[in-house]
Amino acid sequence: MRISVIGAGYVGLVTAAALASKGHNVIVVDTNPTKVAMINHKESPIFEEGLDDMVSSCIESKLLEATGNYEEILATDITLICVSTPSNSDGSMNLSYIRESARDIGKMLGAKNARHAVVVRSTVLSGTTKGIIIPAIEQYSGKKANINFDIAVNPEFLQEGKALHGFFNPDRIIIGEEEQRAGDMVEKLY
Repeated sequence: MRISVIGAGYVGLVTAAALASKGHNVIVVDTNPTKVAMINHKESPIFEEGLDDMVSSCIESKLLEATGNYEEILATDITLICVSTPSNSDGSMNLSYIRESARDIGKMLGAKNARHAVVVRSTVLSGTTKGIIIPAIEQYSGKKANINFDIAVNPEFLQEGKALHGFFNPDRIIIGEEEQRAGDMVEKLY
């Protein structure tokens, strides 16, 4: 499967490298040029035991690539949103990266004729997908969820320092879907 992962932070890069190691073609999209350069030079910008070797191996096998260009989404079948959701000063969740990624994904999907699936892996509160992500993608793509593109939620349960082990040996995989087609695509990833 051809996969785009938005965000080369902890969740995004671990997810991207693990999926690439399973034989998927994965492109990581990140706005930080330093992270993009490090990944393409076979280095992980984050520390996780075994991740440097996995990134290096996947880059060498041409199953993993990093870019700052959202247009690369057009060549993929499914996009995983793995951007940061830091806390605001008042303790609330900062969803600005989620909004930006949904907007940019929407812009790309507007130019794509083939059906595409979008999967939320970032840590978000209940209602964020329906209240923020879907409306932004629809607005910027001119398309409708579950009609022109699929949407699913696949929360991550990665533990820092043991994330690769947890990815390959999960005690649970949760897939939220409104349409079975979206959930089936996520299931194929695993």
